[in-house]
Amino acid sequence: MKLPRCTPVELDANELHSLLQIAQRAADAARPISCSYFRQPMQVENKALGSGFDPVTMADREAELAIRDVLRSMSPHIGFYGEEHEAITDGGALMWIVDPIDGTRAFMSGMPLWGTLIGLYDGERAVLGLMDQPVLDERYVGYGDEALLITSNNSVTSSLSARFVPSLQDAVAYCTTPDMFTNRAANECFLNLKKTVKLMRYGGDCYAYALLAAGFVDIVVDCDLQPYDIAALIPIIEAAGGVVSNWKGERAIDGGYVVACGSPELHAHVLPLLQFD
Repeated sequence: MKLPRCTPVELDANELHSLLQIAQRAADAARPISCSYFRQPMQVENKALGSGFDPVTMADREAELAIRDVLRSMSPHIGFYGEEHEAITDGGALMWIVDPIDGTRAFMSGMPLWGTLIGLYDGERAVLGLMDQPVLDERYVGYGDEALLITSNNSVTSSLSARFVPSLQDAVAYCTTPDMFTNRAANECFLNLKKTVKLMRYGGDCYAYALLAAGFVDIVVDCDLQPYDIAALIPIIEAAGGVVSNWKGERAIDGGYVVACGSPELHAHVLPLLQFD
């Protein structure tokens, strides 16, 4: 689904803060559901048509319904677009964009590097984002110029700041999996980046983007993303001082080929390596 473009809704800091509290309530509702399934025997379905593997579990579906119920009850004027259920649009510009478990492969294999993503789209861009990792008790949020890590039942909060590295040769990069680059030209771009950076690591899904906002990772590069894979992460990284775009340097809200960097300077060095026809 390509997100509709319309005149953005102007939201001030107080309105964004109030909507963040609603998003947090929704994430709270999803936590016990996802945790009750994690590292337990579970049935995994394959959503892929034909060949391929696109897993989904009952945890994904139930957590999304719990999130949707909270968001729709507390902000009925805002539409809803989730990965697992039909979108709800009310004709307005504002829309919640949700992935109940980003990183289902990690979830089903017992790796605690998945997360619940809740983003707010204003008709033009993502203006609020939340990534919740309940097993680690870490919640990353971003709105306006605020990027925060919230832990211990919302009682401990610390600011997030992406780090600055002077060159690609000093950068630590993440990619969900190199297998995603099935396009030969895109794969060549990825391999060039891999050869240039100091370290390339794999896995992490949404958690790698949170590590970038927290200053531990410098570059995250992915492809085949959907809006619900990236919308919540954009405000977190941007508020922490980083940059998120597609490989052409354009807005990343629609997904596809996406790159996130810890600074505008590093982003300017990365983009030329990612250009292909």
